[in-house]
Amino acid sequence: MIRALFLIFVLCTTSAFAQTTDQPQGTIEVEDSASQDTAIAVRIRAILGELDGFEDVTVAVSSGIVTLRGTTIDTTQAARLNDIVARVAGVVAIENEVTETTDVVARLNPAVERFQTRITQAIALLPLMAVAVLSFVMVLFAGILIARLRYPWDRIAPNAFIANLYRQIVRMVFFVSGLVIALDILGATALLGTILGAAGIVGLAIGFAVRDTVENFIASIMLSIRQPFRPNDIVEIEGDTGKVIRLTSRATILLSFEGNHIRIPNSTVFKSRIVNYSTNNQRRFDFEIGVASDADLDLVRALADDVVAGLPFVLKDPAPMAWVDRIGDGSVLLQVTGWIDQQDTSLALAKGEAIRMVKAAIEAKNIEIPDTTYRIQMIGAVPSLEATSLAPKVPETPKEPPIVATDVEDTSKAALDRIAAAERNDPETPDLLSGDGLKE
Repeated sequence: MIRALFLIFVLCTTSAFAQTTDQPQGTIEVEDSASQDTAIAVRIRAILGELDGFEDVTVAVSSGIVTLRGTTIDTTQAARLNDIVARVAGVVAIENEVTETTDVVARLNPAVERFQTRITQAIALLPLMAVAVLSFVMVLFAGILIARLRYPWDRIAPNAFIANLYRQIVRMVFFVSGLVIALDILGATALLGTILGAAGIVGLAIGFAVRDTVENFIASIMLSIRQPFRPNDIVEIEGDTGKVIRLTSRATILLSFEGNHIRIPNSTVFKSRIVNYSTNNQRRFDFEIGVASDADLDLVRALADDVVAGLPFVLKDPAPMAWVDRIGDGSVLLQVTGWIDQQDTSLALAKGEAIRMVKAAIEAKNIEIPDTTYRIQMIGAVPSLEATSLAPKVPETPKEPPIVATDVEDTSKAALDRIAAAERNDPETPDLLSGDGLKE
């Protein structure tokens, strides 16, 4: 009950406040004159006659009270009447009974008139619009011509990708400049702020939607400038090893030694640990070999060192090395290293040949290379044929180790180079790497 009374009080107060604010303010005269009422009515009719949208409004004045009847196009026009009539001297109160018309023709006529006015204005602006469009096209065409020049973009850019990026920036600058000039000719420069604001919002939304693509593109720019590798370099990225075919705007493409394509996103490449095996022609191979724990370790180390140093494909500088690395299960393990020129020698073949030669030399000195295979024999069981075959045998006369090492030339290198060259010559996929660019 209390809430209902409070609501009625608020509505009444609001209604009263609306009436008082819409009504004329000031002191009401004591004298009442019919001639004054006629003068007020004539003045209001004259004012409404000069304004559009009030043709169907009638005015009656009695004792300074103005009564308005009829229809208008919309409620805004009807509310406007109070402001107009309240400014006429001698008006005591206003009774606004004007309503919104439902006549379709009457409501469409203003829209048709506005459309005709805009068509007329557009026709009048055609010459100016032609000048604005011509100015825009001329500025844009000048930007395209400048962007197509080979100098200075190819000279100041570290590679073709960055040069094309410079050209795109030049085209964009001339496009915006032409748009500003055209809008200035039309007197609509304020529209440019709206266009740029909308473009910024759209660009921000697209940037969030294609964040990975944008990240890859930026990483492509950085990689093309820094160039941590060159075409045909052998690199290792995130555990993948292969020859570099090309760097695109999205990914780095490697050719593995099995002939497979490895596509790594540039954002991953930029943030990853990169091992470039082609930066230095000299490359080290290493392997591990075990000998019996009772062997003369100094003799074995010196023997392995001499054998590797005597191989024709092993470089003298840096010199090969061999050292006792650790004690394993039933053996002592030695680490043996040697250096090769990887332009002339296959790393895998060189390592395999070095292992073969060192193993043969150690066995030639009757030094045991333990077999780490475990065998289980039941105590008290009747020896089987296989068990008896495990009995110690009389050592055979050792054979002399081979003197001449086999060929270790990398025969697969030429084939991989041909495949990589064919991939790099694909005109449909541009390469961002350059053979003469700056290298990190």
